[in-house]
Amino acid sequence: MTEKKDLLGIEAQVEMLNKERKSNNAWNKLKRNKTAMFGLVIICIMVFMVITADIISPYDPNALDLGNAYSKPGVNGHIFGTDEFGRDLLSRIIYGSRISILVAVGATLVAGAIGLVLGLISGYSGGIIDSILMRIMDGMMAFPFVLLAILLMTILGSGAVNVVLAIGIANVPIFARIVRGQVLVVKNEEYCNAVRVLGASNFRLLFGHILPNIISPVIVQATLSTAGSIISEAALSFLGLGISPPTASWGNILRGGKDYLNTAPHIAMISGFFILITVLGFNLLGDGIRDVLDPKMKK
Repeated sequence: MTEKKDLLGIEAQVEMLNKERKSNNAWNKLKRNKTAMFGLVIICIMVFMVITADIISPYDPNALDLGNAYSKPGVNGHIFGTDEFGRDLLSRIIYGSRISILVAVGATLVAGAIGLVLGLISGYSGGIIDSILMRIMDGMMAFPFVLLAILLMTILGSGAVNVVLAIGIANVPIFARIVRGQVLVVKNEEYCNAVRVLGASNFRLLFGHILPNIISPVIVQATLSTAGSIISEAALSFLGLGISPPTASWGNILRGGKDYLNTAPHIAMISGFFILITVLGFNLLGDGIRDVLDPKMKK
């Protein structure tokens, strides 16, 4: 009878531990963060717009209707109104989300991939290789971000691919320094020394043991960098160095509306609002992911 009670007690403890482990996994922790979930909802809405732009857009975003230029929101069936050429703003915002978000995500992937490789090599190798790579990163970080992106766009030329490359290259030093700092700590951990003694190659040690243990801050930085890249794309397009008209992006919609703030303020305000809300969504989600993945943030 006593053994049966002990067995039931052990089963109850195991079930309790399983429930506690399940409740403390990353997704459940993230779900408990209301601001992070709010950011995730915003991002999901924007991703839905990107995927279904061809379906949900009520008009051709480049169709001109000069007779309806500067229409206010709600007039003549245009929910967000029209711009200086009579183009439907809702359609241009929807198609602009595709350009702005895809450019931002692409730039983050470029920056993350290059920065990750450079940070791993620099942190693991040390010595003169580390010094040379980090001085190059310091030199790039000495330039204001937008100025460096403008310089790269001047060299590369306009176009979506070149915008991705310019913003991505300008973001490389941030990822490289984060990865390098993490590698310097992790490479001297006991499990790395044990794997090294067992004869593992440098490649296997870097990508099989070090990389999985430093990926958390990289994920957080990628989320935050995506938000920054949306602003960078808007800034470059606003200056005439990014996405070229008539292709819709939030930046060139904002640029087109800046000259009509007195007569048609809705053009700039609507595009600015979508830039604001999307950046807010990525930042809120990034903060939530940081709270989940960073052990120092755990309560």
